[in-house]
Amino acid sequence: MTSRWILSFFRVASLLLLLVAVALMSAIITMHFAIHGAEVQVPALKGMTVADARSETEGLGLNLDVDNRYYSGEVAAGHILTQSPAPGAVVRREWRVRVSESLGPQKVDVPDTVGMEERVATLDLRRAGLDVGAAAHLPETGATVNTVLAQDPPAHAQDIEQPNVSLLVAVPDAEPPGGYVMPDLTGLPIVSAQLDLAKVGIKTAPPVYTEVPLQPVANIGAPPARPVQPGSVIAQSPAAGARVDQTTLVSLAVAK
Repeated sequence: MTSRWILSFFRVASLLLLLVAVALMSAIITMHFAIHGAEVQVPALKGMTVADARSETEGLGLNLDVDNRYYSGEVAAGHILTQSPAPGAVVRREWRVRVSESLGPQKVDVPDTVGMEERVATLDLRRAGLDVGAAAHLPETGATVNTVLAQDPPAHAQDIEQPNVSLLVAVPDAEPPGGYVMPDLTGLPIVSAQLDLAKVGIKTAPPVYTEVPLQPVANIGAPPARPVQPGSVIAQSPAAGARVDQTTLVSLAVAK
């Protein structure tokens, strides 16, 4: 009688252990699918139209942001030039995929705005289909206040990269102070950085153009790093916070 009872006990205990093992395995499998089911691979979007790329990413639960637009003689207007994260990267759903859109070959002629009043120059550029960047201001003896002293790209420039024009505008002359605190110029377009320094009389050495490696894909759960834009400042000397004056020559490294 005792032997049968012990045998029955072990059978029940074995069955319970088996059920617990099955439950644990089921929980592990469920957790695995819950975690990995929320992850997707970023598709290859280069060459697609923006509409097709948006449809593709929305179908995977991803968000598409058009960060920049560039002229391109190789990729048709309205199609994707670059993307971040790269194709094949594994990210969570709702991740933002950032792309740049092609404007096709440059067809607009850059107007000559030098000598124009800033407001008129802005209107002319916009009528030509160009965007106007933030204007830099420079005290200039003898120049009419609020007129354009210089522009970048120059008038009638060919093979420009973006449909943006930066303006240098005259402001009333003022006695320059004895020194300045060096600003942080990293991330600014080289033209904007040079104009910001020029308006207080600080000169820059010829910029050094440097290849920038591709940004690594961000860790899951972290926001993606914004790509380094060609033509933007990536390093400077003197460093931000240093004291500078009109005798200082500033060196800038620029992304190719």
